[in-house]
Amino acid sequence: MTGAPRRHFSMLREFHLADFLTIGNGCCGVGAVFHAMRFVGERDERQIYFAALLVPLAIVFDFLDGRIARWRHTHSAMGRELDSLADVISFGVAPAAIAFAVGLNTVIDQIVLMYFAVCGLSRLARYNVTAESLATPSGAVRYFEGTPIPTSVIPLGLLMLAFHNGWFFPRYIMGWRFHLIDGLFLLSGSLMISKTVHVPKP
Repeated sequence: MTGAPRRHFSMLREFHLADFLTIGNGCCGVGAVFHAMRFVGERDERQIYFAALLVPLAIVFDFLDGRIARWRHTHSAMGRELDSLADVISFGVAPAAIAFAVGLNTVIDQIVLMYFAVCGLSRLARYNVTAESLATPSGAVRYFEGTPIPTSVIPLGLLMLAFHNGWFFPRYIMGWRFHLIDGLFLLSGSLMISKTVHVPKP
């Protein structure tokens, strides 16, 4: 019994400052999902706007953790995996949850949002596997294959603009209902898994 707390604190000692910022990123994503669910239950629009604002805040944490890790030379395999897991929550699951909460909830909508989230997951997994092969002799990764997952803030922002102005226009394909804004999430997911799109890494 006495060994468990020691192992717990030992794990905490392995965390660096950048890792705590990464955890802040993940907390923003989880908070966004929570507030999206509160919006569904209460229909209080402040909840969904706050949920959407937590996603760009997660980008701030994501930017800072990388900067601080480079500044303090504290890169680690654990930090890389932690960063990817936080990104999946904040830039994959959270935008999909927000989109579902505001009305993209038909069968086709859900398929598109699942595709979008899984593309983000696949893109991060591929980056972790291929990072070494894409690196320069100094160890720096030259470019991203596919658009980085934080770019999901773009379809999310346009979604919130449409929600704010009441621009949801449902359409039908062979009796199946969907929304035109699904195309933004479909495009975003497809660009993330594209091998032909190369984005220079800052």
